[in-house]
Amino acid sequence: MEHTHNVKLDLAGIGAGPFNLSVAALLNEKPQIKSRFFEGREHFAWHPGLLLDNTNMQTMFLKDLVTAISPENRYSFLSYLVKTKKFYRFLSAELQCISRHEFSDYLAWAAHQMDNVQFSTRVEQVEYTGKTFNLHTNQGVYQADNLCIGTGKVPFIPECAQSHIGERVFHAAEIGLRDRDFTNKRVMIIGGGQSGADIFINALQSKWGKPKSLDWLSRRSNYQPLDEASFTNEFFTPDYVDAFINLSPTVKNTEITNQKLTSDGITQKALLTIYQELYHRFDVLKEDKWVKLLPHRTLTHMSQNSEGFKLTASNALGQNLETHQADIVILATGFEAPYPACLRDLLPLLDMDEHNRYQMNADFELKWEGQQTNKIFAVNAGMHSHGIAEPQLSLMAWRSAKIINRLAGETLFDTDAGRGMIDWLSPTPSSEKTTI
Repeated sequence: MEHTHNVKLDLAGIGAGPFNLSVAALLNEKPQIKSRFFEGREHFAWHPGLLLDNTNMQTMFLKDLVTAISPENRYSFLSYLVKTKKFYRFLSAELQCISRHEFSDYLAWAAHQMDNVQFSTRVEQVEYTGKTFNLHTNQGVYQADNLCIGTGKVPFIPECAQSHIGERVFHAAEIGLRDRDFTNKRVMIIGGGQSGADIFINALQSKWGKPKSLDWLSRRSNYQPLDEASFTNEFFTPDYVDAFINLSPTVKNTEITNQKLTSDGITQKALLTIYQELYHRFDVLKEDKWVKLLPHRTLTHMSQNSEGFKLTASNALGQNLETHQADIVILATGFEAPYPACLRDLLPLLDMDEHNRYQMNADFELKWEGQQTNKIFAVNAGMHSHGIAEPQLSLMAWRSAKIINRLAGETLFDTDAGRGMIDWLSPTPSSEKTTI
């Protein structure tokens, strides 16, 4: 028989990744709200398989768990630097961007100090009684009035590769967790984003042994840079999100499509490293060329034979099919967000849009058929409703404050960040609409 814990929570968080950690960190300032965030892992881990050498953050370190809302919070990145006694050395290093290793270490430092974060507790089922949520876990049953879903995303595997997943075909998210020996192997990287670039750099520099060949295939028209311009960063502000949430679904989709490279490009530093390395090897040292860059290609079919793997790709530029051979295939194909299995009993009660996505209000509260006194929030689940910044770290502190204010029914945190540089919408509603 399951043990039911006596304390009823105001908020139960499912998952303790960066986004739910941000909510937990701010709630540490508000002890009147009883919260607990459950994580199945024994220790904090943030994409451990992607923590490769020379991989850096694409966001500034001040966009941490709390600083944008509560800079005096004990879980800020600056507090981490001071408490770990490296503040002055950090300043002297003059880092333009910090490494993923360091940001991951910061997140772990914060997570393991928070009393409201509970590891080794896997939420297996969430039951709604009509008045409360019962969370069935491997540590017993917990009751909560409200939920915050933060279970993160899982690797996306192209359909043609799914039957081949194994020791020699795997997602980029696992590469740091594997024994890597590319010596004299034909290596194929699929995917033209930052993860693909990071793996390509390490393979190109023979960090895991020199490959016989190294191919990098991407659907994109080229290896495109991350758009980091000052005005582009205005998309990652509360002011823009406030404008975005009131747009029509068609306009929202157009905006997100047009902004892809604001979050899904490759840093200029990585691109320059790649180009300079290629130049040095093949133009200066005059090595026989063993690298191929293959943009404009879409992987369509994959089969295994005695010589390894045969990959068929569609070349959008040449309008033809190509075949490639590889011994190792690394899928830098991004992530997807399936519904958490523990919510299977709640899914029929959730309002979904025509694409079967959560519908949520401006405060990241899901629309559903339960009581208004029982709220369900979700983080990293609303790019379609809140814009390109939603899955990024940039606004996580602001989003957390919005969630907490909505939960409390009062303004516990000031979420007014002031007006941005750009006037996104007309100051007064117009009686005429322009066809876009």
